[in-house]
Amino acid sequence: MLEKTTSTARSNSSAERTALVADCLRNGDDSCRIRRSVRLRVYGESMLPSLWPGDVVEIESCSLEEVVSGEIVLAERDGRLFLHRLMHSSAPDGFLLRGDSMPGSDPEFPRQALLGRLVAEPGFAGRSAGKSAGRLAVAFSRAAGILFCYSTMARRIALKVHQRRTAARELSLGTL
Repeated sequence: MLEKTTSTARSNSSAERTALVADCLRNGDDSCRIRRSVRLRVYGESMLPSLWPGDVVEIESCSLEEVVSGEIVLAERDGRLFLHRLMHSSAPDGFLLRGDSMPGSDPEFPRQALLGRLVAEPGFAGRSAGKSAGRLAVAFSRAAGILFCYSTMARRIALKVHQRRTAARELSLGTL
């Protein structure tokens, strides 16, 4: 019984955080074209190798008309956030997303589910992540993602190497 209670509390907390992020990105003065942004920590593995668990990314509010296929966007559904690559918009109904290391697309999202686009990602020193990534980088990321999708061994090795590199970097920063 305790496990169910803990799981329910965690689920409610997650839904509240999702609602807070959605409110931050959706609310503001659109008449002045003020962009709202949030920084989020990545927890999942669905965007390997583009985004790794523990990465901190910046998301900026935008409309579906402002993003192009291949960009990484943030969407909300059923109290959960999805930071996946935009496959295409099937206007006027919605759009399709897919994680780089996922075997298929997510179910279609309605237009109002789009919260924003990835504008800064780790390792790019604040450089815009959107269109500057280029088609070649997107293709490489998708190819490596397919490897991680179908090879549990490759995924485990990559995550272990990433974990060790992150720990070594944090250790070196702490000793300077």
